[in-house]
Amino acid sequence: MSFIRPATPKDASRIAEIIVTNYRINFYPFFHNDPYYFGELNVIDTASEYMKDSPALQNTFVFDDGVVKGMIRINGDEIEKLYVEPQFQNQGIGVTLLNYAVHKMNTTWLWVLEYNTRGRAFYQRNGFELTGEKMIEDEWIPLLKMKLTT
Repeated sequence: MSFIRPATPKDASRIAEIIVTNYRINFYPFFHNDPYYFGELNVIDTASEYMKDSPALQNTFVFDDGVVKGMIRINGDEIEKLYVEPQFQNQGIGVTLLNYAVHKMNTTWLWVLEYNTRGRAFYQRNGFELTGEKMIEDEWIPLLKMKLTT
């Protein structure tokens, strides 16, 4: 039984909660940017990205077993975002979402925050490796490219 389905506009606030929570937990400790993480980054604005007919919504899938516990956003063969609500991490939801993206949507690569050692390790355990390519996003966020090897 698959718990993964295309996201709908009704999922927008839940998707936003998952993204905002993960950004604050995983990225704030590296950047300590209070105005961004506790001002600009908020559930209402993030949810607006996932409203009816938005490109983000059309490319987003959720893990829903009665509660939306995780999300993945895909762009062509790239994984743009993959987040699981922290309370539900380490239960195989991230792996399920990643496998769906790889095997059903034919994704082959992604960018990961350079400082996100936990995220890098997760992707490496699941068949991705660093390519050596690096990008600076928004003039100060170092990202590393990872590509599927299997």
